[in-house]
Amino acid sequence: MTDQSQESSNFILDAVREDLESGRFNYVRTRFPPEPNGYLHIGHAKAICIDFETAQAFGGTTNLRFDDTNPVKEDVEYVEAIKEDIRWLGFDWGDREFYASDYFEQLYEFAVQLIKKGKAYVCHLSPEEIREYRGTLTEPGRESPYRNRTVEENLDLFERMRKGEFPEGACVLRAKIDMASGNINMRDPVMYRIIHATHHRTGNQWCIYPMYDFAHGQCDSIEGITHSLCDLAYEDHRPLYEWFIRELGIFPSRQIEFARLNLTYTILSKRFLKQLVEEGHVRGWDDPRMPTLRGMRRRGYTPEAIRKFIGMVGVSKKESVVDVALLESAVRDDLNLRAPRVMAVIDPVKLIIVNYPEGQVEELEAINNPEDPAAGTRKVPFSRELYIERDDFREEPPPKYYRLAPGREVRLRWGYIIKCVDYVKDPQTGLVSEIHCTYDPETRGGYAPDGRKVQGTIHWVSASHALDAEVRWYDRLFTVPNPSQPEEGKTFLDYLNPESMKVISGCKVEKSLAQAKPGDRFQFERKGFFCVDPDTSDSLLVFNLTVTLRDTWAKIEQKMK
Repeated sequence: MTDQSQESSNFILDAVREDLESGRFNYVRTRFPPEPNGYLHIGHAKAICIDFETAQAFGGTTNLRFDDTNPVKEDVEYVEAIKEDIRWLGFDWGDREFYASDYFEQLYEFAVQLIKKGKAYVCHLSPEEIREYRGTLTEPGRESPYRNRTVEENLDLFERMRKGEFPEGACVLRAKIDMASGNINMRDPVMYRIIHATHHRTGNQWCIYPMYDFAHGQCDSIEGITHSLCDLAYEDHRPLYEWFIRELGIFPSRQIEFARLNLTYTILSKRFLKQLVEEGHVRGWDDPRMPTLRGMRRRGYTPEAIRKFIGMVGVSKKESVVDVALLESAVRDDLNLRAPRVMAVIDPVKLIIVNYPEGQVEELEAINNPEDPAAGTRKVPFSRELYIERDDFREEPPPKYYRLAPGREVRLRWGYIIKCVDYVKDPQTGLVSEIHCTYDPETRGGYAPDGRKVQGTIHWVSASHALDAEVRWYDRLFTVPNPSQPEEGKTFLDYLNPESMKVISGCKVEKSLAQAKPGDRFQFERKGFFCVDPDTSDSLLVFNLTVTLRDTWAKIEQKMK
């Protein structure tokens, strides 16, 4: 069996390698088991990468198995979205797509087997009473008054549960383990509950559904999963999984836990994300401010960048919070290599070259991506009237301001050296409405043959050729690093950033973007990386800010040296 894991190592790869060398397993098979009740986020991406890449390192396989054990919360929409996101991330499960519902009959038989062994019983305590009887971390639980029913009585009641003779909440099936265990998960956990709802795959065939703690491990065993990789939240559940394996005498999958992903300025709780969507704080699950894979894709993040980021974070047993700047840095580095450069003016002001011939248009050659020689060049139209950024002109320039000002020269990107000779202000607003300049026709390409030095270079677009565009400028959704731990009397909603999205209309972009399609990514020179939004149309291009050019993580690393 091919072992590529020697190239890099972590405690999971070490454990898998040991299992193969010891003969515990002679193959590797992992699984990613999402619940089809929501959309995947960046935290799921870490689990996906670990599951698939661990198996790949040993020439193994990974199953995709949907944990569809709660018909009230599940939907086919989520199933299809999850599959789309995993494929987008770069992974393929082949023909190994499964559902917990595929095994409902087998799981039911497992439950009957435990009842016959005297290891499970039907309990009529209410959910509140079960919690009360369970005890606390410092006090043992109490046995249910229904705990010592006969095997025959439990088999009869469980069959009647399946036939739908009881209403929801009337009874449950519980494992009979140890109500005094120091691990609360071992205090007779619920295995089955009654839910009278239509399942998206099995319809009304079932009205009892296995709990996650019962279905999860047994599905792993049925599929011959060698390594069940999950986050640290399930470490205390491992003794329960192993108890079921021993009592049922089934395939002994090995569970290994790792620390989940936590990001600053980010919420990854599915419940909180759902609240953001349902209460209208964001524009949907694919809002570019959301940490969902759909939101990140719409914002312009690449799957390669996300996978690189997951690799940078690494695999650990210790919970920690990762600076979101590291993710932004990974995205920035990836797009720097692949995104074509274009010129776009977000806050335009007109610039007129007074000594340039009226009606004349030149085609200037511009490099598409200096990081990628194969990207080639493009032609950019140049004319007498241009648009530049309003911030690139100052009536009274501050110190160390090297852009355009009265009497000052700057270089136009790919164009000429120009000098400001005058400007016009709008009498109503007091803002500069026109900038008048002269150009030096001997400086085509931006270089002066006489050797004079010009410090500033600004970008521009031809006024008569520019396309109209809208830019959605995104910032972090929250104003504090850890919004999931609010101060007393507050909720995470109190930390929403009111400036997290700014819609900027009236932008001007170069005409080469006329062929841009939703999802295409570009670097707007001197501004940042942007992605064409699905809302774009033939009449108005819409761009989402993916990430700015400023790399805060690089600055952090520099300070650490």
